[in-house]
Amino acid sequence: MLLMMGEVLSFQHVSQSLPGNGFWRFLYFNQDHVQWAGCSLHDLIQPSFSFMVGVALPFSIAGRMAKGGKFGELLKHALIRSVILIALGIFLRSLWSNQTYFTFEDTLSQIGLGYTFLFILGFSKPRTQLIALVVILVGYWAAFALYPLPGAGFDYAAAGVTPDWAGNFKGFAAHWNKNTNLAWAVDKWFLNLFPREQYFNFNAGGYSTLSFIPTLGTMIVGLLAGNMLRSGKAPFVLVRRFVVLGIALLALAGILHFTGIAPVVKRIWTPGWVIFSGGCCFLLLALFYGIIDAGKHKRWTLFFVVVGTNSIVAYVLADGFGSFITKTLYTHLGQHYDQLFGDAYSTLVKGALVLLIDWLILYWLYRKKIFIKI
Repeated sequence: MLLMMGEVLSFQHVSQSLPGNGFWRFLYFNQDHVQWAGCSLHDLIQPSFSFMVGVALPFSIAGRMAKGGKFGELLKHALIRSVILIALGIFLRSLWSNQTYFTFEDTLSQIGLGYTFLFILGFSKPRTQLIALVVILVGYWAAFALYPLPGAGFDYAAAGVTPDWAGNFKGFAAHWNKNTNLAWAVDKWFLNLFPREQYFNFNAGGYSTLSFIPTLGTMIVGLLAGNMLRSGKAPFVLVRRFVVLGIALLALAGILHFTGIAPVVKRIWTPGWVIFSGGCCFLLLALFYGIIDAGKHKRWTLFFVVVGTNSIVAYVLADGFGSFITKTLYTHLGQHYDQLFGDAYSTLVKGALVLLIDWLILYWLYRKKIFIKI
C-alpha cells in the first residue's frame, strides 16, 4: 500500500529531467510496471496484496469460528465481501469517466472475483488446497496453449499491438503475447456485454478480467503460507522454510520462462508469474516475519502498521483522491510551491506532501481505532 501511495512522488519525472542519472533511472524503473515479461518492484504490489489475503484467511476463519460463527454465516459474509470489492474496484476505475466504466482487471475486482472460492478452500486440508492450485495453474496454462495463434490475416492494429512489437514472444511462448491471447478474446466478448462509451477492442496495457483465475492461485499460495504460520512451528524454522520455498519457486519460474514453456508475465498473470511472484512473496514474508516476529524487532514498524491496518483506506487514498489533495495544495500554497528545488524535483516536493497528508489521515484513524473493513 505504501508503494501505491508513493506513486505520487513520480520518479519518472525526476529521471526524465535528469537524463543519464542511474540512481533516478533505477527508482523510476521500480516505480513502474514492466512492459510485458519480467518484473519490477512495482509489479509485486498486486501479488503481495493477493498473497496476504490468503495468509490472513486461516486466522480470520479461526477467529470467527472461535466466536461461534457458522459456515453458512461466514460464507454469506464472504459473498458480500466479494461483491463489495468488485463494486469498489469499478467505482474507483469510473471516477474520471462520463459513465460507469465496467472493468475487472484492477486489484480489488480481481481479489473479489476469486475470494469466495478462496474462502471455501480455507475449510479444506492443505493437500486439497495444493491440488486446487495445481489444477488452476495447469488448466489455465493449457487453455492459453490450446488457443490458436494469430493467422496470416490477423488485424494487429485492431488489437492495439504490432506483429513485430519488442515484447512479443516467439515460438510456443507466443500463446502469451499481448492482446492476441485467450484472455483478450474473452474480454472482447465479455466486456462488451456492459454499457460502454465505446466498443471494447483491447486493453492498452494488455490486462484482462480472466486473470482472476490465476490470481486465485496466488491467494492459495498465501493460504498455504497462512496455514504454516498457524502450524505452531518455531518462528525461525518457518523463516528457513519460507526461504527454501521462495528460492525453489523462483528457480522453477526461471526454468519455465527461459524454456518458453510458461513465460513470466504479470499483466495477464501467467502461471509462470504465479510461481515467480509466489517465490518473491515467500522471501518477503521470510524477511519481515524473521525481523518482526522471530527477531522481536517491532518498534520501527509503526509507520508501516498505520498503513497496513487500514489497507482499504490506503488503497482508496492512493487510487482515487491523490489528485484532489494535489489540487487543494495548489489552492492554498500557490501554483509554484513545488518549485522549491527546481522543476526536476517538483514531483518529489508535491508528492512528499501528498504522501504525508495520506499518512496523517491513516494515523488519525489508527489513533482513534477506526479500521475500515469489508
